[in-house]
Amino acid sequence: MSVWLEYFEQGLPYEEFLLKYGLDDARQRWQEQYERVELSEPQRQLLQSFQRDVLLLCLASPWCGDCTLQVPILGRFAAETERVKLRLLERDEVPELRDQLLVNGGRRIPVVLFLSEDGYEAARYGDRTLSRYRYLASRELGQTVAGAPKDEQELLRAMVSEWLNELERVHWLLRLSPRLRKLHCD
Repeated sequence: MSVWLEYFEQGLPYEEFLLKYGLDDARQRWQEQYERVELSEPQRQLLQSFQRDVLLLCLASPWCGDCTLQVPILGRFAAETERVKLRLLERDEVPELRDQLLVNGGRRIPVVLFLSEDGYEAARYGDRTLSRYRYLASRELGQTVAGAPKDEQELLRAMVSEWLNELERVHWLLRLSPRLRKLHCD
């Protein structure tokens, strides 16, 4: 069994993760963000069209603002299709994994490993999407940033799109994999 699959099996589903690690205020913020995440009909159809399982191993913490903004998006994807299997690990509960998934030398979260059904790493993504960086840069640097979302609603739509684009990319990578095509005779 791959080491990534072992970590995946240690992870908790979205709701269980929040119940175990989230304080009431964190759970409420995550729930509010989850309810704000809206998938368009084409996005739903895309998720429901997946023919390969994509395992998402997410390193996160309920207190983290970036996790609060983004992990509920992944929760929505997993709720939309059985092909997306999301498991979360609390960052500080797995220091050996946390230290393998540094972003720019820091313990940034969320970080997501996209895995094949048998535990091979297909991609990594995190800590923030491009639209989130553009949004922050336009506010913190006091300059016009091309493509920066104008408000939080536009930011959320952009983050949903960016996470879904990466998920779709990984799905096609797995769907077209000669190894998996041979395994599934397709």
